[in-house]
Amino acid sequence: MSTNTLPAALAEIVDDFQALTEPDRLQLLLEFSRELPALPERLLDHPELLEQVVECQSPLFLTVEQEQKPDGVAYRLFFKAPPEAPTTRGFAGVLREGLDGLTAAEILAVPDDMPELLGLTRAITPLRMRGMTAMLGRIKRKVAAADRLSS
Repeated sequence: MSTNTLPAALAEIVDDFQALTEPDRLQLLLEFSRELPALPERLLDHPELLEQVVECQSPLFLTVEQEQKPDGVAYRLFFKAPPEAPTTRGFAGVLREGLDGLTAAEILAVPDDMPELLGLTRAITPLRMRGMTAMLGRIKRKVAAADRLSS
């Protein structure tokens, strides 16, 4: 699969990972982990608005919100993962940076096996890779459901 089918921001992230050696890819994943923003204040006191991705080895919660833009609806992604789970946080950071602010069509067009493009399958356990694939799947399901409701 090529990065031509990915949204621009996600394609750039994948290209960055693919340009590195395996150890450097892990370092880049850690950078994404450190850059994952905290939940906004309005979500901190409302855990019921977050959905757990149970396939992740570490506790990860996410939610998707619609944002009206002049040219249509964009989707905002929010994640909560503990600091002691850098791999999980890193995957969440990649997805947030690569998908946040996109339309439903752009997000839903991302191939389900996109996490494999990061080149981490030998450095990260298969269980952790399934966690990232599950995160992407959960985001896509929530976006599809919200898009159907708003149509």
